[in-house]
Amino acid sequence: MKRRHFLTLGAMSLVGAAGCRFWPDEGFVNPCYVDRLPEALKQHDEVQQAWEGIDATQVWDCHCHLVGVGDNDSGVWVNPKMQSVFNPVQYTQFRFYLNAACANSKNNVDNTYVKRISALLDDFPDGYKAMLLAFDYHHDKQGSREIERSTFYTPNDYAEKTARQNSNQFEWIASIHPLRPDAIEALERAVQRGARAIKWLPQAMRIDPSSAKCDAFYSALIKHNMPLLSHAGHEHAVDAADLQALGNPLLLRRPLEQGVKVIVAHCASTGSSLDLDAGKSATEVSNISLFARMMNEVQYQDVLYGDISALTQVNRSRETIEAIFKHPEWHERLLYGSDYPLPGVMPLFSPETMVAYQFLQPEQAQILSQIRQYNPILFDFLLKRMMSVGGQKLEASVFHTRPHFSQERAKIPQ
Repeated sequence: MKRRHFLTLGAMSLVGAAGCRFWPDEGFVNPCYVDRLPEALKQHDEVQQAWEGIDATQVWDCHCHLVGVGDNDSGVWVNPKMQSVFNPVQYTQFRFYLNAACANSKNNVDNTYVKRISALLDDFPDGYKAMLLAFDYHHDKQGSREIERSTFYTPNDYAEKTARQNSNQFEWIASIHPLRPDAIEALERAVQRGARAIKWLPQAMRIDPSSAKCDAFYSALIKHNMPLLSHAGHEHAVDAADLQALGNPLLLRRPLEQGVKVIVAHCASTGSSLDLDAGKSATEVSNISLFARMMNEVQYQDVLYGDISALTQVNRSRETIEAIFKHPEWHERLLYGSDYPLPGVMPLFSPETMVAYQFLQPEQAQILSQIRQYNPILFDFLLKRMMSVGGQKLEASVFHTRPHFSQERAKIPQ
């Protein structure tokens, strides 16, 4: 079976598995054009207007995945289940991620992945950067690594090396499980080597942010002025079915109350969780409503933030998108992220749906669809810049993310 045909068939199941309610209006497979964005699209009035008020040197995409297969001594590891046709859902997901990143070469996936991101960023004004995410293993409750339960692993060393080799385009974010025996030492190494934040995906890594076992790690984060970028809400992209409760945004109260700067990935915009604030009478409520509750609590105004990556995927409801856009008082605490390579997974985005919601004009959707064929990252950025929800757009401050990550770090004794 040809790869393209297989991806098309697999996409049909992937769309359903991700909760997508729409037939993709841009097809299933990323065409992976190698040409630069045509000048006519780059200079289009809608594109130029989207850049008005934006200082590209202040835009750091805070949610850019760094994945691969470990074929260049990177240390990247992928669970064999992701690469076996005998696990069709996981296999299809992984093939889609590689297609989204145009990293389809058989023996040079890791290098191709990085080169593709760099080429896409060449279409942006100078100064724009992507923050590359490391990704730690799954660990048990005692802090021991459980490789068989891990989905993938991207070493801090590889993220740091990749960012250092192309410092004009990349920054990096470390990933450290807080129960690792060497967690504090690993954090200090990451700080010394220029990491800008720490990334967690609790369901995939088995991290309970509300556990007292994390307190020492939280103290170290505060000491080094290091933000915590933590997923909240339902997790679709990795196998975490039995640990979805760890995505409850209320579990992040513990680090917040200790003074950790927490950036809630995706603004907890999918799924539902127990309302733990209600005690014994707790019922399931939407995660976005729990995130909104915390955003409105005065005590968290200086420590709680949200990144808007994945917010415009088709598995986000109209009401969820409205909940984010219609709170301009939150915009200073919202951060732009693309969730790359997912903008290159063609079924996951639908500009036509945004037109139906009256969030985009038809001409804007047409331009965005054309741009996406060449540059999914630019597509994602422009989509979020162009969208208007009830007359409310995301303010420029949402995209000027650099100040959130460029504070002075505490000095570590040598």
